[in-house]
Amino acid sequence: MNVAAADATILPSAVETAQDLVGEGKAWGLCTSVDLQDCNPETIRDRDQIEAYVIALCKVIGMKRFGECQVVNFGEGRVAGYSMVQLIETSLISGHFANDTNRAYLDIFSCKGYDPNVVEAFSRDFFGAKSSTASVTVRY
Repeated sequence: MNVAAADATILPSAVETAQDLVGEGKAWGLCTSVDLQDCNPETIRDRDQIEAYVIALCKVIGMKRFGECQVVNFGEGRVAGYSMVQLIETSLISGHFANDTNRAYLDIFSCKGYDPNVVEAFSRDFFGAKSSTASVTVRY
């Protein structure tokens, strides 16, 4: 087998989007990690706003929540802030909100495809972040 043929069997084609890589006969799941910098301090310190974010995000990316969202405020100093967990029918959404730096760290894992760019943009806008970075991992 030549190298080009081998690559074609392993690597996705250039026309596929991340959300198209997941499904039967494809990758098991998609994981997006979003880091938000300089968030609105009032939003990341408000349990109700964090829960509202999860509910809205699930609607935006077409995920069905499983059970209630857990949002807990704990920690001291540099690690103080809320942590959030929401089970979804296709896996999990989690987040950690750092009071000390006004940053948020979000992870969305699902065996149903979704658009990571939508997750990043929606999250940045919701939390009023001045900047963001995201990484996407396809899970096999």
